[in-house]
Amino acid sequence: MPKSVGVLVMEHIAVGLVENNKLAGPVILYPEKGTSLDALQSMPMENIGDCIQQQINDAAQGQKIRAIGLGFPGIIRSGIIEDSPNLHQVKGFNLQGALSSRGLSAPIRVFNDADAMAAGIAATHDKLQKLIRVWTLGNGVGFGRYPWSEGVWEGGHSVVTLDPKENLCGCGGRGHLEGILGHRSMRLRFLDLEPEEIFANARTGDARCSDFVNLCHRALAAATATSIHMDGPGQFYVTGHNAKFIDVALLDRLVHEMVKMSPLQGSRFEVVSTSDEVGIIGAALNAERVAAG
Repeated sequence: MPKSVGVLVMEHIAVGLVENNKLAGPVILYPEKGTSLDALQSMPMENIGDCIQQQINDAAQGQKIRAIGLGFPGIIRSGIIEDSPNLHQVKGFNLQGALSSRGLSAPIRVFNDADAMAAGIAATHDKLQKLIRVWTLGNGVGFGRYPWSEGVWEGGHSVVTLDPKENLCGCGGRGHLEGILGHRSMRLRFLDLEPEEIFANARTGDARCSDFVNLCHRALAAATATSIHMDGPGQFYVTGHNAKFIDVALLDRLVHEMVKMSPLQGSRFEVVSTSDEVGIIGAALNAERVAAG
């Protein structure tokens, strides 16, 4: 059976060949390791498309490709990037259409990057027959769901507080989970401390930092409880650079306080490490499933 190509666009572009939910070749990166990671933020969308196309060709190496899947940050519908708070220049760009018109013969599908990561976790954790949801804690907060289905799924922008002063979310909205737990938001809130220092100080009893750590966990629990009330109970994974800050036992307790109807109880959390490879596998898997109908 022909292989597929997976593409993950986050701080950089990562592309790889995938076969049977495993990498079948090296991961190709742009920009290369050791170079500036803000290169994409200043690059016009057409140039980003050119880079993605070139890397797909390099990964395919002339082989027949079954499907091409892309994980891209933002609201993605019908291959169009309707908005992407971290890459403002791509708003409204038809990435799927642009790549399809450039001679790539395999069917191309574009997904939110968190959905690609969720599919990759499902594939690498033997959960392909289960509903799983994934919180990705990085510069922002991503929310991914597997199996993939049509929808916006911007769970990182769940409203978790009615405090009008909570306005640190990168999208400009008030009361959002990302405005509390996003890396950028934490740095803006504590101008004198890095996130690592905030959580370290909390462990030593610093009241200001301890209160914030509790707020973070309550915010993530609230967003999770909302998902449970809308989509039912299940497995939740927490990943990303800042997942190390999460106390799973505390998060479990807080969610239990918020979800009281017995049919909706029983969800569980697990903190997992992920990589470009996981997102690449997930993007390819989602594309294969859509192509297969």
